[in-house]
Amino acid sequence: MSPSGVHRATGPRAALGALAATLLVTVTALAGCASGTREENGAARPATVRLPPRHAGFDYQIGGAYPPPAGVRIVSRDRSDSPAPGLYNICYVNAFQAQPAERSSWPADLLLRDARGGVVIDRDWNEPLLDLRTPAKRERVARRVEQWIDGCADRGYDAVEPDNYDSYTRSHGLLTAADATAFMALLSRHAHARHLAIGQKNTAELAGRRARAGLDFAVTEECGQYDECEVYAKAFDDRVVDIEYTDGGLCAARARWGDRLSIVRRDRDVSTPDAAGYVRKVR
Repeated sequence: MSPSGVHRATGPRAALGALAATLLVTVTALAGCASGTREENGAARPATVRLPPRHAGFDYQIGGAYPPPAGVRIVSRDRSDSPAPGLYNICYVNAFQAQPAERSSWPADLLLRDARGGVVIDRDWNEPLLDLRTPAKRERVARRVEQWIDGCADRGYDAVEPDNYDSYTRSHGLLTAADATAFMALLSRHAHARHLAIGQKNTAELAGRRARAGLDFAVTEECGQYDECEVYAKAFDDRVVDIEYTDGGLCAARARWGDRLSIVRRDRDVSTPDAAGYVRKVR
């Protein structure tokens, strides 16, 4: 689900002082310098990619945009919203499942179906899973998602956060981790071509496939609550933004990772400050 929808909690040193707000990573290829890119297991990365800073103030606003609180340097917003001026902005895209309101706009054969022809649904959010079982279908789904990534780039975002990388775990065995990784690699290649960094959303079990999938950083939900922060910190060299949904999770994340990762406590609906249930804490 997205705000366009809020999604689940699964268990989702800057070297130069002049780059205090964001880190501009310059990648120099050993070959093919004329192209200005490097190949990383098939995912082309441009010579310059803006990565989120480590251990920075963070706010998760995918339930609706609002003025970022003081001290925030990184913000994640839904693709339907505009980025926050002057901050590092991550664009939320529901990439592996279809929004309920958009289900009818997807070609019927791109919705994952079981042996009886029934559409496989993520019951928590009433979202159909997308069929990523063949290269041809992955390419077709990617073409649509890539249009949303283009929209993020055109609006001025720095990065994209494709949600539901772990959909294969809800597919009743119809999708595999290899399917998910192959699809993510397509999205990474396109994001990098648009000079966007791309984040892994949750899915700790695939963190070891970071290079194969072409991913640059991680967006985690409740890594403190579920004791998964170390997995992401190691895979992404501390370039991790974490959302906790309980005070206990926030305390656990901060106790061990508070001086290394970007951590915020939000309410599960990721609501705006005018909502009764709004919660945002950093300690």
